[in-house]
Amino acid sequence: MEGNTRGGGHSEALKNYNVGRTLGIGTFGKVRIAEHKHTGHKVAIKILNRRQMRTMEMEEKAKREIKILRLFIHPHIIRLYEVIYTPTDIFVVMEYCKYGELFDCIVEKGRLQEDEARRIFQQIISGVEYCHRNMVAHRDLKPENLLLDSKYNVKLADFGLSNVMHDGHFLKTSCGSPNYAAPEVISGKLYAGPEVDVWSCGVILYALLCGTLPFDDDNIPKLFKKIKGGIYILPSHLSALARDLIPRMLVVDPMKRITIREIREHPWFQNRLPRYLAVPPPDTAQQAKMIDEDTLKEIVNLGYDKDHVCESLCNRLQNEATVAYYLLLDNRFRATSGYLGADYLQSMGRSFNQFTSSESASPSTRQYLPASNDSQGSGLRPYYPVERKWALGLQVSSSTS
Repeated sequence: MEGNTRGGGHSEALKNYNVGRTLGIGTFGKVRIAEHKHTGHKVAIKILNRRQMRTMEMEEKAKREIKILRLFIHPHIIRLYEVIYTPTDIFVVMEYCKYGELFDCIVEKGRLQEDEARRIFQQIISGVEYCHRNMVAHRDLKPENLLLDSKYNVKLADFGLSNVMHDGHFLKTSCGSPNYAAPEVISGKLYAGPEVDVWSCGVILYALLCGTLPFDDDNIPKLFKKIKGGIYILPSHLSALARDLIPRMLVVDPMKRITIREIREHPWFQNRLPRYLAVPPPDTAQQAKMIDEDTLKEIVNLGYDKDHVCESLCNRLQNEATVAYYLLLDNRFRATSGYLGADYLQSMGRSFNQFTSSESASPSTRQYLPASNDSQGSGLRPYYPVERKWALGLQVSSSTS
């Protein structure tokens, strides 16, 4: 992997990385693979042009995504390692997802076997539940925003349309891609947040099991009519339990729609549920106080000061030490247990220390800046027959934001 950015003037900003080939090109930047020099682990770096972001009025969406991702630590949510900025560009260093979008997986394979679809869906629900526990509704869940790592584990990405939820407050913004949007969203009605994510998850589950979308039409008004009426067909090949779960998620009335908790309790979901997904994930406040002793030892062996590392982790600071720590932590458990599996939870109970420092850093010490809402590999989607693209809603994805 090359040691610079081919004359792009980014050598100093990315001095801790060997930057390699371009993975994708988006509207206002590109994504390149890189290797972290201190740990040897791969990352994906979004290189964003600040002028183009301002021109396209994308800064607010980008700031929202960074604000959320810098707080989230979950095995099925894309990891943000650090954000570096120069006068002309913003460099967003994120977890590298080797196999790209779930969208491409579905297009290539068609419908998945039920056990494989269930494994993916269980991971999606775990990530969505974590968002909701931390008062965030994603609002743009779709296969294009779900990435696959080297173990084919799911990572929720693209939080540019997400919103922080408040008790007693309702949202009205129409967000997301029409094919995956809930009836109340496209109708402009008030909604709390979690219920629209449940609907989108129902559409995704249908796509996983059927290889097509439940609601689709070239004509947007006709598409909206189908969604508002809950008009779709359940193929005969679906199992009885799958045929029971999907309609519970695709209920037009959000008050009667199944909840994330009820999805978790459903027999189809519970079948072959991994141990690490059997309980709800901890919230960010709990995670801020947990440090893995084995990874800490590795960091100290690399020359970092132990007290500095612990203080930085507890205060959620971004610096060289915390970037190296999380890269080592992620890659160690990904290699040993399919990424933060049951072995990880056992490790948490056995070797995590509790630290009693403040939950967050002073704003003046942070260097987080906006990221793009483009996903890894954006713009490099391989060619597939038009009918397969349209069956998965790609015909309208370019016109929605």
